Amino acid sequence: MEIIRTVAALRERVAQWREAGERVAVVPTMGALHEGHLSLVAGARNAAARVIVTLFVNPRQFSNPDDLKTYPRTEDSDRTILAPLGVDVLFAPDVREVYPEGFATTVSVGGLGEGLCGASRPGHFDGVATVVAKLFLMTGADLAFFGEKDWQQLQIVRRMAADLDIPIAIRPMPTVREPDGLAMSSRNQRLSPHERARAAALPNALREAARSIRSGEKAAPALERARTALLAGGYREIDYIELRDGASLRRLDAAAPGARLFAAAWLGPVRLIDNMALDEA
Repeated sequence: MEIIRTVAALRERVAQWREAGERVAVVPTMGALHEGHLSLVAGARNAAARVIVTLFVNPRQFSNPDDLKTYPRTEDSDRTILAPLGVDVLFAPDVREVYPEGFATTVSVGGLGEGLCGASRPGHFDGVATVVAKLFLMTGADLAFFGEKDWQQLQIVRRMAADLDIPIAIRPMPTVREPDGLAMSSRNQRLSPHERARAAALPNALREAARSIRSGEKAAPALERARTALLAGGYREIDYIELRDGASLRRLDAAAPGARLFAAAWLGPVRLIDNMALDEA
């Protein structure tokens, strides 16, 4: 696995692959890799001759400076994890390579980025859309792999690539979960053992709400019970628990084709998110 840190060197390597007629896939990450990321790498490896994994903790998607400061930075262990997986390039630029002096452009996706995490994290999805657009253009990849755990992000990335005519296919991969149901996330590393033992209350509450709504109950009472269960289970604050259409992200008050449940809640100092389709429960 080659480590590349500049856009010029990355484009030179990709140009060589293009000359050989090889298909290129990219897996964008912020590091602190876990099994969820590795499932994306496996998907990319199966779909393309060449695989690029990007590792960049993007400051523009953090509205809270403390959150950026405490985000895990584990490049050495990430490199060790990736080494046997057939990754061709780990692209790990520094901030000045991605955002050089004078950088003044922001990519904003209206509508899709305004609710859910967009409401509680102002500017977050502008930062995501901006850096992902840059990574797509830097890598020149044919395919990009994203996990469904960050469902809102997935829809925003799809819309952004389509709207800007970036010639790349977005491939979603199912959420990978721990044995107790907790969605795998780099942020899970920041949970204390006591907090980690309580964390599964989030997927459990969503699963129960999904069953109730799927059976015909209106969303409001089912979501209120989920909220109560989370607070009783040790979560200190809930940003949202909502039923929305999976494609448009518009609010729903009852079961409908393509409906998904979305939640974000705080367990100690860590904000956890999850989502699931009604028929996943």
